[in-house]
Amino acid sequence: MEVFMNLLNKHQEKMIKNSQIPSEFYKEYNVKKGLRDLEGKGVLAGLTNISAIHSFDEDGKQIPGILEYRAYNIKDIVDDLRKEGRFGFEEVTYLLLFGELPTAGDLKEFQDILAHKRILPEFFVRETILTNPSSDVMNSMSRCLLALASYDEKAEDISIENVLEQSLNLIANFPLLAIYTFQAYSHYRKEESLYIHYPDLTLSTAENILRMLRPDCQYTDTEAKVLDIALILHMEHGGGNNSTFTTHVVTSSGTDTYATIAAALSSLKGPKHGGANIKAAKMLENIKQNISDYHDEAEIEDYLYKILNKEVFDHQGLIYGIGHAIYTISDPRFEVFKSYVASLVKEKGMEEEFELYEKVARLAPKVISDHRKTYKTISPNIDFYSGFVYKILGIPQELFTPLFAVARVVGWLTHRIEELINMNKIIRPAYESILESKNYIKLEDR
Repeated sequence: MEVFMNLLNKHQEKMIKNSQIPSEFYKEYNVKKGLRDLEGKGVLAGLTNISAIHSFDEDGKQIPGILEYRAYNIKDIVDDLRKEGRFGFEEVTYLLLFGELPTAGDLKEFQDILAHKRILPEFFVRETILTNPSSDVMNSMSRCLLALASYDEKAEDISIENVLEQSLNLIANFPLLAIYTFQAYSHYRKEESLYIHYPDLTLSTAENILRMLRPDCQYTDTEAKVLDIALILHMEHGGGNNSTFTTHVVTSSGTDTYATIAAALSSLKGPKHGGANIKAAKMLENIKQNISDYHDEAEIEDYLYKILNKEVFDHQGLIYGIGHAIYTISDPRFEVFKSYVASLVKEKGMEEEFELYEKVARLAPKVISDHRKTYKTISPNIDFYSGFVYKILGIPQELFTPLFAVARVVGWLTHRIEELINMNKIIRPAYESILESKNYIKLEDR
């Protein structure tokens, strides 16, 4: 074994040496690393009419962030839901998929469609979900997603009519896949009690998530409303985010819906994307454990500097949940979510911990700006609060990213349909080779 490992290390060194690309080459060849320019703006790779993100005005001046779903400001959508006291996940799903706000009649019909599609194939839970569960819920969801293709006689049919049918099935069933795969993991890997609650056809998506997750099926209206808003705010965020761009790329190859969404799911799993809220939650737990006085801003600020200097926490030098690739002055999702978080915190009696979160959210941008001399304004993003909210709701960390997927699958499927409607070429960006030609050497001469 030791001989094998030494041999492997030897070849690994070759692999690393011959795969490295000097950073100065990106400037020399004018390649936008990460497909972003020097100001952090994304390189234009496509067009969409599903959502829009604004953080600069026409003169290039930084403005508070704006997120629009089908040209409607997300703040206006959420304000209306709050005023009416109704759940909105299904309504906003309709808006994204069909491009228009539903009438009361349209919404009722759509809610009924999704409710009656919240059912997995017979024996699927027993034979697929409960069989060989993974310690990673996202991996289990991917496996189950691909397994669903074998139950679909028209899995390969990419007509708009069929893909819409598949999309509605997946939107309805993603909460079941997330909750049931987590429960299988908890039972077989953590030796906890196994309980499977079937969804209630009369309840909203958010209510059913809490109902299926909790042993007693109980939840408060505030809890369900806050989760509903969290899902809405995570549903869609332009065509350029990593998982949605993955959806466009894979769709352009002509492959099926199940393979496409499995690819998007794999992208979201990464800690630089959907897994960021877990990192933010763990970081705040670490801060709590190492701060003696939640009211002492100087102590909090000093600890944030230690995080940036890689002295504490995960030694990566990152303050998670602060800053965004697009938003500068503010992330509108954070601003909307914050008001809902306050009501939940009050109900749960967690005001002191919420105060710490608010202090970190206010102090961290200044600390980062001072430390890195950054060119743009920095603000908290939605990941900063979402992990905290899930914790208050009693949702385990293993489900943080899967719940992100439960919401974002709506955006993925909407973008898939958009790509199919407008698709005429496979997406294939160019890569410039920096190799210099060599004369081939025969084996006996090496």
